[in-house]
Amino acid sequence: MQKVLGAVVLLLGAATAQAKVTPNDPLPTNILTCGGSVITFIGGRLEGDTDFSTGIHVDYKNGGSGVGYEKVDAVANSKIGDHVFICLVFIPRNCPPGDDRGKIYTTTNLRTLDSWTLAGSQHSCGGA
Repeated sequence: MQKVLGAVVLLLGAATAQAKVTPNDPLPTNILTCGGSVITFIGGRLEGDTDFSTGIHVDYKNGGSGVGYEKVDAVANSKIGDHVFICLVFIPRNCPPGDDRGKIYTTTNLRTLDSWTLAGSQHSCGGA
């Protein structure tokens, strides 16, 4: 602490808070936690869909994925190899034991700064 004209001032120096996000972070497992990864695949929701008419599918290096029934421009405008920041924003309740489907993630492309929110699977827990 340092006194300046009778006031007490805390000097923080060059200390700053920084999140350590790497392209090799694991997929978040707790709500409102985040991590970094890299896009490894972008395509239509169904195999063979080259114009996203069945929706969108994106995979990440950490084993995560995003699936939607409509085209999401933020995903379609991304590129394989783009670094992303993934946050778990929803976990369904009352799921059958061992069924971890239905989690929803918000992802930000760190190149474009566009974000999207997609489920990690086509169906929620207990679904088809």
